[in-house]
This record gives sequence, structure tokens and C-alpha cells, in this order.
Amino acid sequence: KLAVPWGHIAAKAWGSAQGHPVLCLHGWQDNANSFDRLIPLLPQDFHYVAMDFGGHGLSSHYSPGFTYYFQNFVSEIRRVVAALKWTQFSVIGHSFGESALPGFSCMFPEMVDKLVLLDSIPFILDCNEMENILTYKRRAIERLLQAEDSQKPASVLSPEEMLQGFLKNNFHVSEECGKLLLQRGTTKVGTGLVLNKDRRISLAENTVDFISKELFVHSVRCLQARVLLIKATQGFYEVRRKHDDKKESLLFVKDTLSSVLKERFQYVQIPGSHYVHMNEPHLVAGITSCFLQKLR
Repeated sequence: KLAVPWGHIAAKAWGSAQGHPVLCLHGWQDNANSFDRLIPLLPQDFHYVAMDFGGHGLSSHYSPGFTYYFQNFVSEIRRVVAALKWTQFSVIGHSFGESALPGFSCMFPEMVDKLVLLDSIPFILDCNEMENILTYKRRAIERLLQAEDSQKPASVLSPEEMLQGFLKNNFHVSEECGKLLLQRGTTKVGTGLVLNKDRRISLAENTVDFISKELFVHSVRCLQARVLLIKATQGFYEVRRKHDDKKESLLFVKDTLSSVLKERFQYVQIPGSHYVHMNEPHLVAGITSCFLQKLR
């Protein structure tokens, strides 16, 4: 547990404490256990630390009246590496863990030497989304106030009810991996379980940060890291953009990274779902291991 002003950030570690550090960032509403099946397959001479973002897993919830803005998660990363006394490290980020890009890795480019993006595509603003941005921001405030007013007690469910409810809302996750995430994502209360996560993180309008194409390009130009983007064929983009046959946003991200970073960028597409690093970690482990071990 690493102390922060509102409580603590929880984390777990693998590998050699003397090895090169690698910070692992989980997806939205997940927790550090999402790396339990991947990291044991990676080179163990590295020092891997997976953190729970605030309001997730075993980390403290934010104080009442505050919400989980994207910028806060970037700040949490900076707090964690300061506590660990890391000056340079690599990053593995899944999905929402894309706060590493275009966030932390671009704001603190000298600190990140390698960046592995596991099915992470930044939320690039489409033309039709730009005109709705004020609506999104208004809705974020209104939903936060509604959540605070409701003050419903956390639901206590049996382990089986909790698992089935989780799998229903996360159809990309296998039953085995669902159990793994719920190990760290729930607390036993009497004969049942309650979710650990703060309800405020469920408000996607707050935690998701849309950026313009211009800002994305500028952010990539600030990167000093080598970047590996691993895209699952049935991953996040296919869910969010299922009617976009041209895959415009994905191609824009890939082309921008390739044209700006040149030989510092690597793109790999593998079969699997958004949680391929959990469901079939062997498909991710080989290419990630080679990338981490590759010298400059």
C-alpha cells in the first residue's frame, strides 16, 4: 500500500526487485489481478508492479464530492512511481490503462522507455462527437450528483450471483478470469460479497477523456518511448466501432504512431477478445517479452 492524501494506492509485484521496473496499468473497472496470468509468462528478471487505480480493487476511494477525472489517474501514476523511487521504467497498459497514452508517457516522456498498449486505442474525437462534447460534460456532472443523492447501500450477493452478474456485463472475460478479477474486486460480508469499486468510476463520462486528432498528434511527438501496440481482432474497437468498416480512428492512431515514431513503433494484431491478455496470455507473452528485452 502506497500512501496518498485520500488514503492509499494498492499494488502487487512480481519478478526481481533489482530488475528494470515495469508499471502495469489495468483497464476501466478492472484491477491489478488482470495481469496475474500474463506476467508469470514474461521474463522474470524485470520488476513488475501492477497498481489498482483509485476506487478500483484494493485502493482507497476518493473523498466524497470528488470524481474520477482522467487527469487524476495520470496523477496517480506519478504518485506511485515517486513512492517507488523510479526515475525510468517501462509501462504495460490495457484498455483504460491507455492513460499512459496520450497521458503520462507524453507528459513525462523522459521517464518511460518502453510502452506496451494491450488493445488500447485512445478516444479520438469524431466529427459528430465534437458537437456533443458539452453535452458529455454536462451529463458527467448531473450523473455524479444523482449518484451522490441515491446513497443506496452496496448490494450483497452470493459468490455465484456476483460472478454471473460480472460475466453478463463483461462478456469478453472468461469465467476463470472473472473469478480472478473478483478476488481483488470484492469483499466478503457475512455469507455474501460486495463490490470494492467506487460507484463513481462507473460514470464513463467522467473517466473517459476524448481528445482531438491534433492533440493526439502533438502528444505522440512528445513521446521518447518505443511503443508496441497489440490489437486483438475481436477487441475494443470492434465493440465500440462495429458499424465503422473503414476503422478510421484505429487507422489514424496506427498511422500517426508509425509516421511519427518510425522504427520506435511496432504494431501486432493477434486473434482474441479485448481481454486476450487474460483469456489467452500466451498469445501476448511472446511478443511482449521480445519487446521488453530488445535493446535500444
